[in-house]
Amino acid sequence: MTERCQGDTRPRTGPRARTAIVLAAAALLAATSAAFLPGTASAGTTLGASAAEKGRYFGTAVAASRLSDGNYTTILNREFNSVTPENEMKIDATEPQQGRFSYGAAEQIVNHARSRGMSVRGHTLAWHSQQPPWMESMSGSALRSAMLNHVTQVATHFRGQVVAWDVVNEAFEDGTSGARRNSNLQRTGNDWIEAAFRAARAADPGAKLCYNDYNTDNWTHAKTQAVYNMVRDFKSRGVPIDCVGFQSHFNNDSPYVSNYRTTLSSFAALGVDVQVTELDIQGAPAATYRSVVEDCLAVARCNGVTVWGIRDSDSWRASQTPLLFNSSGQKKAAYDAVLAALNNGTTPTDPPTTPPTTPPTTPPAGSCTATLQDSTRWGDRFNSQVTVSGASNWTVVVAVTPPQKVSNTWNGSPTWDSSGNVMTMRSNGSGNVFGFTTMANGTWTRPVVRSCTAS
Repeated sequence: MTERCQGDTRPRTGPRARTAIVLAAAALLAATSAAFLPGTASAGTTLGASAAEKGRYFGTAVAASRLSDGNYTTILNREFNSVTPENEMKIDATEPQQGRFSYGAAEQIVNHARSRGMSVRGHTLAWHSQQPPWMESMSGSALRSAMLNHVTQVATHFRGQVVAWDVVNEAFEDGTSGARRNSNLQRTGNDWIEAAFRAARAADPGAKLCYNDYNTDNWTHAKTQAVYNMVRDFKSRGVPIDCVGFQSHFNNDSPYVSNYRTTLSSFAALGVDVQVTELDIQGAPAATYRSVVEDCLAVARCNGVTVWGIRDSDSWRASQTPLLFNSSGQKKAAYDAVLAALNNGTTPTDPPTTPPTTPPTTPPAGSCTATLQDSTRWGDRFNSQVTVSGASNWTVVVAVTPPQKVSNTWNGSPTWDSSGNVMTMRSNGSGNVFGFTTMANGTWTRPVVRSCTAS
């Protein structure tokens, strides 16, 4: 997490500036999806289980000091399938003296998570804040060497245990300049971020490597565009960056914005995964929490969401009551909204960054138009609805992806080809809208309309 949100002028006290979070690569998620059902909860009844049904994770920031709190761990073990150490992997915690590394508290969190089938996001390897005094006093080539050694040692120590690293955290200024933050690390040379990513790849080649920042939620902001341009440059030059984390600390001064989904999808279009890494929202409005989760679900490369703490009393912004559980550990309305969003989420598809400008043409004689829309989804199946225009008597051909199978239809007369995956639906006098249920069988690809013919 960062020192403060835009407009938050409180001094950095308490639970130490916010850290960044999460992600798991699609391959890693697939490999561990069976373990993503923590405890004995059945799918659809907890945040982690419901997210896993969509190929995502739902995580939280964890403090080692709270693992002895029974109420805290009960919620953690029941609800989440990913964790991010809150402060225990930061530079001052893992290398308090130069060359002398300390991993005890971080290992406590990692061991707790992995023993319960949860994935772990590493946070953070290189950051201008929460540096130990010995690093704060360094500069130039000595600091560059010390930073790269820290990245290498910590990533190597946890190699194979962390699915993703927030390699670099909060390297850009707020405001309208779009400039890099004038930190001691930036003063070692403009290529320091690239160098950190290359060192992390060498140390832990199996982990996803992320850039993480705050106040990058609004697509029109200069800071967002600056980070976007950096990621685009890195991808064009082969710098090993796999993901971008959006902290999403929303408050009255830095509110959720309607173009948030555009931000996620635009970054994803560069060929990186995106994650919501430190989510907390002042007052925990249910509608806003739901919107954030729905935005992630709508973008194919949004791997998951991490909230920055479990109960309000665990939050670095406790007075703003920004989390899903109150200080007694009871679920808030925001929890119900998030769970509903996860359970109603659709198979993700990246929306176009710009709407089509060519108007639809009138179908030629003998043809019609069939438009497919996603409908209700469950843990093992989903509904689709097709609307036909341009004809009252029609024949529509729809294909599903093996091993999917259509298990139920309505408002039409269906036949299937020999594979059972291509359905020909004919009008039966019930109108121009028909639907069907597809058994996913582990594959959530959207059905495709192949043709529509008027008869």
